This record gives sequence, C-alpha cells and structure tokens, in this order.
Amino acid sequence: MRPAILFPLFKPVTALPGLGPRLGKLVEKLAGAHVVDLLWHLPCGVVDRRFSPKIAQAPHGRIATLTVRIDSHAPPVNPRHPYKIRCTDETGVLELVYFHVRGDWLSKQIPAGTTMVVSGKVEWFNDTAQITHPDAVVPVDAKEELELVEPVYPMTAGLPAKTLRKAVRAALDDIPTLDEWQDPAWLARRQWPSWAEALRRAHTPEDEGDLAATAPIRCRLAYDELLANQLALMLVRASQRRLAGRATEGDGRLRQAALAALPFSLTGSQAASLEDIYADMAAERRMLRLLQGDVGSGKTVVALMAMLNAVESGAQAALMAPTEILARQHAESLAPLCKAAGVEIGLLTGRDKGKARQAVLDRLASGELPLLVGTHALFQEDVAFKDLALAVIDEQHRFGVHQRLQLSAKGRAVDVLVMTATPIPRTLTLTAYGDMDVSRLTEKPAGRKPVQTVTIALDRLEEVVHGIQRKVAEGARVYWVCPLVDESEQSDLAAATERHAFLRATFGDRVGLVHGKMRGPDKDAVMAAFAEGSLDVLVATTVIEVGVNVPEATVMVIEHAERFGLAQLHQLRGRVGRGEKPSSCLLMFDSNLTETARARLKTLRDTEDGFVIAEEDLRLRGAGEVLGTRQSGLPGFRMADLAVHGDLLAVARDDARLVVDRDPDLASPRGQALRTLLYLFERDAAAKTLRSG
Repeated sequence: MRPAILFPLFKPVTALPGLGPRLGKLVEKLAGAHVVDLLWHLPCGVVDRRFSPKIAQAPHGRIATLTVRIDSHAPPVNPRHPYKIRCTDETGVLELVYFHVRGDWLSKQIPAGTTMVVSGKVEWFNDTAQITHPDAVVPVDAKEELELVEPVYPMTAGLPAKTLRKAVRAALDDIPTLDEWQDPAWLARRQWPSWAEALRRAHTPEDEGDLAATAPIRCRLAYDELLANQLALMLVRASQRRLAGRATEGDGRLRQAALAALPFSLTGSQAASLEDIYADMAAERRMLRLLQGDVGSGKTVVALMAMLNAVESGAQAALMAPTEILARQHAESLAPLCKAAGVEIGLLTGRDKGKARQAVLDRLASGELPLLVGTHALFQEDVAFKDLALAVIDEQHRFGVHQRLQLSAKGRAVDVLVMTATPIPRTLTLTAYGDMDVSRLTEKPAGRKPVQTVTIALDRLEEVVHGIQRKVAEGARVYWVCPLVDESEQSDLAAATERHAFLRATFGDRVGLVHGKMRGPDKDAVMAAFAEGSLDVLVATTVIEVGVNVPEATVMVIEHAERFGLAQLHQLRGRVGRGEKPSSCLLMFDSNLTETARARLKTLRDTEDGFVIAEEDLRLRGAGEVLGTRQSGLPGFRMADLAVHGDLLAVARDDARLVVDRDPDLASPRGQALRTLLYLFERDAAAKTLRSG
C-alpha cells in the first residue's frame, strides 16, 4: 500500500554507509529501524568551527580552527604520559596532546614539516596553547572537507558521532521529491520552506537559532507531523461513522430507580454529559465518546446511567477496567444502585474459572445477565453476549485502540463510551482522542472534602511518623507511597520494602505492603485488609494510583514527590478526601530540588483542579513525559512539541477537518499528496480506510 516513492525512506538503517549490524542496532535503539527515523532524529546542538584566529589570539576554552606548521613530534618516555606534537604559526606555539595513542600512526597522519588545519577546544597552560585530542586535523589543501558548522545529535553509548553524522548525510541524499501537501498560501504566509528543504536545513543548522522549536524550519516539520496525526484521526472517525449504527433509547424507569437510590443529586456537568450520551445512543450512528473527569467527579455513575439506558431498550452493556482490583471495585460500588433498579450485574475477571465462570458466560449468551463488569477477560473468544449495545472502557490510556475495537466487535453496532480519571491537557486530548467526541466532568460531587496539601523535607521523616501515629490513634488510615519496590545501586530512592520494615517498628503488624510484583490475589488480600480496617497503614508503589476507594483513608504520604509527574501526584492525592473527615496529603521531597520540581510541587499545593494541573504539567515537562505517555499509548511526536506548537495543532485540526469534509477519499491532487504524508508518518491504518483513488 505504501507509495513506491517512499521506499528508499523505509529501508533498514543498516542500508546506510557505516552502519553494520552492531552499529545499526544502536541506531535502531536511538532513533528507529528505518532511514526515515534517522531523518526525524534532529540535532540538539551545533559545534561552530568558523572561528579561525592565529594561535596567540585563540582564547582559552573556545573551539577554534587554526592553520599551523607541524614542527616536531615528542613521544612520551613513560606510556602513562601524553604524546605531544609541536605546531607553530607566526604568532606562537600550539601543542596537540594525545593520550593512549600509537605514535607511528600519528607520525603518518600528521607528518612533521607539513601545514595542517587543526580544530578543537583551545586551552592555555604555562603560556602555551594546547588542544587535547583535536576533533579534526586535515592537510591544508583538504580544508574544504572540514565541516565548519557541525550538528550535534542526541547520542547513545558506543555509537561514534562521526558515524551517525555520515549516516544522516546519506539519509538526506535519499529524500525523494514529493508533491506539496500544504496549502501554498499558508506556506507563503508563514514563510516556510518545502518539506525536503526544511528537513535538509534542520540537519545542517547554521547556528543555535536554527535549533529552536520556534524556528521556521522546525515549525514546518512539526506542522507536517501534527497534520498527519489529525488527518489520520479524522479519517478513522469518518470511517467509523460510515459503519451502520443502531438507535438505543430506553424509557427511563431503571435510571429513575437508580437515581432515587443515590445519596446525592447529579452535578450540572454529569447531567450535561448524560444528555450528550443519550443523544449519541439514540442516533443512527455509532457513539464514540470520551468522558473526562477528575478524580471523584462521578464518572462511574454516568457510566451506569448509560448502561441502564441500554438495558431499558432490551440490550446489554459491559464495563471494562484495566485491573482486577478496579473491576471488583466497580462491581461492588454499582451493585446497590443496580439492586435498587432491579437489574443484575455480573463480574468476569481472569481469576474466574470452572463452573462459576461458565455460569456467567451462559447467562450472558442467553441475555439473562444484562450488565457485566470485567477486565481483559472480556476479550476472550468464549465471552459472547446475546445483544451488546454499549461498551464502557475505563482508564482508556491503559488500552490500545485495537482493544477498544475488539470489545465493540462483541455486538452489533456497539456504542463505545471511554472514561479516564487522568486529566489530559486539551492539546493532548486532540492528539490522542481526536476521533472521539469529548465530555468533561468539571465539578466534584457534593460532600467531597478538599484535601490539605503540605510539602515537607525528607529529613523530617521522624516528625512525619510521629504525626501519623497521632492520626492512627484517632482512627485514621494512611497510604504511604514510595517510588520503588527494591533498593537499587543506581538509586537513592526509599524502597517500599525498606519503608514497610521501618514502619513496622512503630506500627507493628498493622502495616501492609502492596507493589506491582505481587500476585493479584495477594495484592487484593492486602487491599481488602486495609479497606476493612485490620491494617492502619498501607505502604505501596503507584499500583494504588487509579481507582482504589477506601473512604476511611484520610492521609496520603508520598516520598520523593519530586520524582513523580504532576498528573500522577494528583491521582495519588485523589485516593484520600473520599469520606466525611478532613484529609491531608504530605509531599515529602529531597532538599536538592530543581526549579522545575519546585514549581511542580507548588502547583499541587495551590490547586486541586486536575485540568489546571495537567496543563501546567505539559508546560513544565513537555508532552513526551506527561502521564507517562511513552508507556500509555498516547502518541509520541518526534518533531512537534505540544507545549510550544499547541497553536499549530489547532490549525492542523481545522485543516484536517476541512480536507476530510471536502475530499473524504483524498482523491484531489492535494488529497493524493496528503495520502503520501500519512504513509510518510506511518499512519498506514488511517490511509487504508480510504477508498482507492
């Protein structure tokens, strides 16, 4: 399917000169497997060799390119001493200094009596200029071969910089001539070059200014990447909408009964989101909606109302959670409301086996069981619904799009509602969920208490433990979060296992421990003991980040808070403040804080608004790190930086929408060029949704 003109860019990197199997593996690790990946690997700095003084005028510590006469070689008497080459010009003496090098090789490369051009960092010792291990030494008649402005790339151990630069130059030679996919008037207004020229200039910067994310050449490349992303999402959305849908509309009787059993009334944004969801479900096209809500904003209740709407119409609904703990918790929290509505709700996880599991499957297939909560177990082939009309997916960023489609394939024209408690900045919402309609829950349900957030230095640990003792004596339950499971030589972080042992000295066997390496049933048993009150303190890694609900827990201690992302800290803080009593969150930090870490902790102290926190996290850390996007299935960009190019993303979205509205099959000349753009940025799946043309 990929156009033949792009074939040279999708050759393996080992096809480039100098990259055999060993170095090729290092380049793959650094940039990617294909030639095009190396082109997306842009320089992060420049070495400017254009400064060309006489020896006497060369300042200490600056890179200079000098034309000198090679006078003599002085091999070391002791092999531990350096090898020195004396050079001169009419103003003074320069020594070239080499350690651990073969003298016979040097005397051949830099013969005495010749004139050479030498480049490197000049340092002055005892009134003599020196360059230790010069970057380049070439005969004066080969001066043109010297790269006077040299790009510096992000590197990996074992890969020579010179080899990488040579491979990039060869990759640039492979750039084909492609038809322009951008609007000419837009390019002229922005004063942007063509794609090929922008890429060549990005790899041959003239100065530091060319490296800036705001430089025209970088903006052009960033916009291409953002346009490919937005166009792909628009095409996937359009193809989903072409699929046959179904109208699902209940009579409201079950929903009224469930709402009457709620101890509070719905918030304004819950009611507004439900209106959108009911309208989507009643339409003849498939619903694909994202429900974003901060910790404790009441997404689960909204999901239940949508599910009951499906049941009222005679169909079934399923809710899928990323972990067994979360699935069981959803089933338990929804059970009383389902009971009030007279609707049965089932649970299916990987742990369910034998007759009990088969009984759930039989009742699901016959339609007797209208509601099901489960984990990845719902994907299994033997899980069959009689008539699945709605699939709700919790914590979408833990699942891939293909899993979303897998679940919706379990029924006929299934509506999909995706939920996340992770507040996502608007720009990331566009890049990750642009194929969906979005609803936001912006209020907390009545009765939710604000959480007092305090920052405290780690060297006051004893003081914190005494404070926790007082709280536990008053009946409080405490989460204590540590970033690592085991102490490692590379890290000075407090380990959860070590902290557990330390706290047992004070609290005895009333301290529990949960971490990611534990077996599911063992983890659940400790969580259950904490929830029912037989444990006072729960030491944990971030496995408790999402969804764990213990209203009696009123204190959250987070060690090395500076090592966590803002969104993650906000998620953890959301585990407390769920009951009637006032709650507090202690952010313990290392005294050697960076300015960014200090700003992060201040933001968390100043606000509980998850969306404000998410925007600030994006500004401070950049899109690649927010929410751990590299692990979460959110798209990573190679050239676009959403903290800088957010305005370009909005333009790319409008451009993509306009293109798909006017030319849904990308059949026009610009459309054909945009097809190439999709393949260039490996959005092949989106390109395949197009009818041929």
